[in-house]
Amino acid sequence: MGNVVLELRESAGISQAELARRSGVAQPNIAAYEVGRRKASPAMVQRLQRAARPLPREALATHHHELVTLAADHGLTNLRVFGSVVRGTDGPGSDLDLLVSRSPGVGLMTLAAFAERATNLLGVDVDVVTDGGLPADHELLTTAVAI
Repeated sequence: MGNVVLELRESAGISQAELARRSGVAQPNIAAYEVGRRKASPAMVQRLQRAARPLPREALATHHHELVTLAADHGLTNLRVFGSVVRGTDGPGSDLDLLVSRSPGVGLMTLAAFAERATNLLGVDVDVVTDGGLPADHELLTTAVAI
């Protein structure tokens, strides 16, 4: 069996320094886990796994076209991103906030199915809000960015 910390970091395509930054674990400790000088506890492995997840902005950049197609397949258009991704403050535990327009007849079950499939596609939690779902003066709408 391989080293789980090394495998999760390499599969995420990030450096030890980046994993350290995202997780709050000192880089020398990550190096020690990877070479077997220290054994990571199950709680530490979970912490590092969460930190190794793609950031919402990275997942969006990688899967932009697939997300737009998925939305269209669910009767959704005019996708806009708001929240931490637009502010540039998204981190390992952040979700992707989407504001969408829906076609007539698209209901709650379709929105939920889209959110679940988008979450599976991107590897990060996706929250979906439809036009009119937020107050007109909501601060997040002023920073929404079309995708």
